[in-house]
Amino acid sequence: MSTILSSAKGWPSILLARAGASKPADLDDAIKAGAFEALRRSVRELGPEGTIAEVKASGLRGRGGAGHLTAAKWQAAAETPAKERYVVANGYGADPATSTDRTLLETDPYAVIEGVAIAAFTIGAETGYISVRASATQAIKGLETAIEAATARNFIGEDALGSGRRVEIEVRPVQGAYMLGEETVLLKALDGKRGQPEQRPPHPATRGFHGAPTVVQNVQTLASVPWIIRHHAKAFGAIGFGAAPGTILVDVRGPERSGVAEVPMGTPLEAIVELGGRFAKGRSLKAVVVGGPTGGILPPSELKTPYTFDDLRSVGAHIGSGSVIAADDRACVVDVARLLTRFSADEACGKTIPCRIGVRRIAEIGERLTTGTSRAGDLDLLVDLSADVVGSALCDHERLATLPMLSGLRYFRDELDAHLLRGECPAGVCRPIRLGATA
Repeated sequence: MSTILSSAKGWPSILLARAGASKPADLDDAIKAGAFEALRRSVRELGPEGTIAEVKASGLRGRGGAGHLTAAKWQAAAETPAKERYVVANGYGADPATSTDRTLLETDPYAVIEGVAIAAFTIGAETGYISVRASATQAIKGLETAIEAATARNFIGEDALGSGRRVEIEVRPVQGAYMLGEETVLLKALDGKRGQPEQRPPHPATRGFHGAPTVVQNVQTLASVPWIIRHHAKAFGAIGFGAAPGTILVDVRGPERSGVAEVPMGTPLEAIVELGGRFAKGRSLKAVVVGGPTGGILPPSELKTPYTFDDLRSVGAHIGSGSVIAADDRACVVDVARLLTRFSADEACGKTIPCRIGVRRIAEIGERLTTGTSRAGDLDLLVDLSADVVGSALCDHERLATLPMLSGLRYFRDELDAHLLRGECPAGVCRPIRLGATA
């Protein structure tokens, strides 16, 4: 389990409230902390329509990166005529350097299980899957133990809570590339098919797993639902920031500390970066990588930006995998952007030409910049290629893969020009380029 960073005083805890529990899979302890109270209220008091209304009023948006309204997915799945429906909780954690989802699964498996059960009851599904990275053995074991205990107590299973409804939940270990973070790719992986995205619409909520309506959501999203049902939508809406209520898990990598923190949506990036500690004497913050491999590289001048879906997009970043990495003045932004873009190119599924070839060409521009082999029109080519990739992309992976290089160009143009025009790396990182005067 990753280190859980102490949050600032006054920050509420929804997702990691049971992080200190000695036995996360102990059902009696979880019940004492309020587990399955929300499921009872949803099934016996609110019903499907009332549950959707409560979730809608809360303003909950998907924590997987895209930020779609949760209630809209549930409504679409519930209203689509079908003989069967599914709920899929994505806990795969596609970014290999980020552990937010795994940390939640390991600290409070019952919150995720209850969220899946509520979603299943609400949309009329009998089967729910929790997808987990196959190597996350502790999370898998804890989930299986918790599901067995919840079934034995009749919270899920046949005639769950005496409702006459059957709700089975299964842990599905999966393994694959970074692309598994995309919902249509994940559904194919669960079905044993090649992991490539599908054109949307139709969206999985109306035609997903086995062609049936399927609610696919990040485990953090589903784990937030029981809290909303227990404490009501108004209380959830009071946490966070306007159109982005509630809390979210962030994987913070700082100069002194690294780990997972729970922060209210809308928290300024500056406060999140501070959770990682201070830089050593003589060192200073140069850039913050926000969003993982397909994230944006932001300068200190943008640290007042609220950590929300829309605000981060406006400055050239996104929530993505929930990663926030602070880099000091020794880092070369060009090299960081090159490395991230190369990762995206290597992890691409290859289904479309813009992704298979376009992202690779963008990565090659980064390679040329960092090896002293740039061409005169490379920066113009970078902009044109990125526009072509974004404009014809099939999925968000290829759209967002352009962000590292584009944000580097937007905020650190002088550093890119030094590599391109003078053959210099101001940070002294890139070889065989000669060192710049500021190194």
